[in-house]
Order: sequence, then structure tokens, then C-alpha cells
Amino acid sequence: MQLLKESIEFPNLFSGDIEISRVAFTLFGIDIYWYGILIAIGVVLAFSYAMKMSKEFGLIADNVFDTAFIAVILGFIGARAYYCIFYNIMHPESENKYNIITMFTKIHDGGLAIYGGVIAGVVTALIICRIKKSPLLPLLDIAAPAFLIGQAIGRWGNFINQECYGAPTAGKLPWGMTGTTIVLDPVVIEAQRSNTEPVLVHPCFLYESLWCVAGLLLIHFAGRRTRKFDGEVFLYYVLWYGAGRAWIESLRTDSLYAGSLKVSQVIAISSAILALIMIVYFRISAAKNEKLLYADTELSKEKLEEFEKKRVLEKENAAAKKAMKEAEKIQNAAKAPSILGEESEQDDNNDSEND
Repeated sequence: MQLLKESIEFPNLFSGDIEISRVAFTLFGIDIYWYGILIAIGVVLAFSYAMKMSKEFGLIADNVFDTAFIAVILGFIGARAYYCIFYNIMHPESENKYNIITMFTKIHDGGLAIYGGVIAGVVTALIICRIKKSPLLPLLDIAAPAFLIGQAIGRWGNFINQECYGAPTAGKLPWGMTGTTIVLDPVVIEAQRSNTEPVLVHPCFLYESLWCVAGLLLIHFAGRRTRKFDGEVFLYYVLWYGAGRAWIESLRTDSLYAGSLKVSQVIAISSAILALIMIVYFRISAAKNEKLLYADTELSKEKLEEFEKKRVLEKENAAAKKAMKEAEKIQNAAKAPSILGEESEQDDNNDSEND
């Protein structure tokens, strides 16, 4: 099927196509892409969630924000570097191989790998926590659901870009999709040769987005409430996402390879298995040793109390300064000379006496 405009179709769900554009709008001659907007929305919502949940995990919201802000920036760099490194490995003879400069100048070509971002973000958080002498594991517990929020929203940027889709579906899958870019995929072209009807592919972006939403709900309403040790929620995230990503990656045709292995699938399976082993081991260990969660320690409570007192004091000082400024304005207004001048005031007084 030849689509004449940039569009996506789900022919087994409804007739007609969905017209799309990667560019949301142009600002001062610069194209602003939907992918970037969706990632930004995901980041903002993830930050909002982390800030709201920080106290429950015994951490100060301002400290969480400071660490997460730097970790997100370096996480994006890690996600891009991960993609570019394995792209170069996959295409050793390519003239378009990435270097340290084109890795960033060709960012509009696409290519962000979630695992690279997570690894870089966690390493960054580890370094910052070591410097500040603050606990890492409770921070990772807060970050886990935040990751899922960002990933669930960000995957819809792949929908607009017509990327991260899967192999041709078998039979009449109701949600099978096609599009102007998809029909040009060599895998789809090859499959189309033996089919009279349009070849549809798996919407892997949708699978992963829904998988992340389900994981978020499970972790938020169950995982965080049943945790027995710090870091357990993060391990739930690694287990859940790894299990889902391993299956979804098996469907994709655009995976990064190392030899004959799909890199992200290997990492997904390995990390999920390791996370499951660690959850079992540390839950047993926590039950035996009766170790407190950081949020239940006196150290955490003292720091939170000290922070609250500091914040109340800052608000009182700000209110006092505002009151002083208002009082100065009133006092200055009372001392200000009349706009009629002293002579006019004297004349008014004389007139009053004569009357």
C-alpha cells in the first residue's frame, strides 16, 4: 500500500489514517519536535512525582531535585552515547558513523537508548550521593516509578516518528499498524511480496508504554508499601521492565546488535534475573536482621525535622521582610509633600480662617 502523505494507519481498528508531523511548531526558525516535547513532559511529571514521594522515603525534596536534575542531564548523554556506540559497532563500514561531535549535532536523526540513560543516571546519582554523603538506595526507590512515567510518555514520541515498531504481524491482529515510513522498511517490503493485503507490524511503542503504566501502578500501590529493604522498589522496576523489554525487543526489527545478539534484550534478561535473585536474597536477609528502612531511622527523621524548621524560618523571614517593606511604603507616603506645594496649602489655610 502506498501512502501519499505522512500518516499512520490501524486498518483493522478503524478506516482512514492519522496524519502526523514530527515537527510540532517552529520557534525563531528552529523546528521543535513532538518527540522532544513528549520527553520534556515525561521528565516534568517524573520530577513532580519524585518530589512528592521524597518524604515518604525519608529524603529531603530539595536534595532529591538537585541530584535528579544532574542525573537526568547525564542520563540523556548516556542514552545517546549508548545508541551511537552500538550503532558504530553494528555498522563498522558505514560512512555515517558517529563521533564525539556528530553524536550531538545529529541528534535529530534519532537514537536514544533507555538502558544507556538508566545506567548513566544511576552512576551519576551514586557519585553525587557519595559526595554529599546521602543514601543512594532510597533515592533509587523514588526514581524507579519516575523512570516508568517518563518512559510511558516518551514512547509516544516513537509513534509520531514511526519508529520502535515490530516485525510484521501474523494474521489479522486488531491493532496492527502501518505508515508512510513503515512501508519503506526492507523487512516490510520483503513480507509484502508474498501478501496481497497491506502488511501490518506490531506497535511496540504501545506495548512498552502500556507495560510501563502497568508497572507504575503495581509499584506505586503495592511495591512501595510492601518493601522490606531500601532499593527494593528499584529492583522491582528492573525486574518488571526487563521482563517486558525482553519480550518486546524480540518483536522489534530496529534493535542494536553485538554480533548476533540483541544488546537490549541481553541486558533486559540478565538484569531481570539478577533483580529477582537480589529481591529474594535481601528480603530474607532483612527479615533475619530486622534492619530498618532509611525512612524509619532517627537520622532521617532528624534531617527532615531540621529541614522543616529551616523552611518555616525562611518563610517567617520572608513574611517579615515583606511586612517591613509595606510599612516603609506607608511611612514614606505619609511623609511625602503635597503635589500642590506648601504655598497652596498655606493659601487653603488662610481661606479657611477668613471663612
